[in-house]
Amino acid sequence: MKNRIIRAIAGTFVLLSVVLSIYVNQNWLWFTAFVGANLLQSSITKWCLMEDILTKLGIKD
Repeated sequence: MKNRIIRAIAGTFVLLSVVLSIYVNQNWLWFTAFVGANLLQSSITKWCLMEDILTKLGIKD
């Protein structure tokens, strides 16, 4: 369940930041890069901050 939530949050953030970069300011693309960098870091280190946050919120695996 956590993996699905994490992927949904990451996908939402990416799509939202792309839309914001089109309609508001191109600097929102830095947020897209930040999300991508966190996904890459998570795959290398096997640690994800969002997973820790969801655990503290009581979300089960």
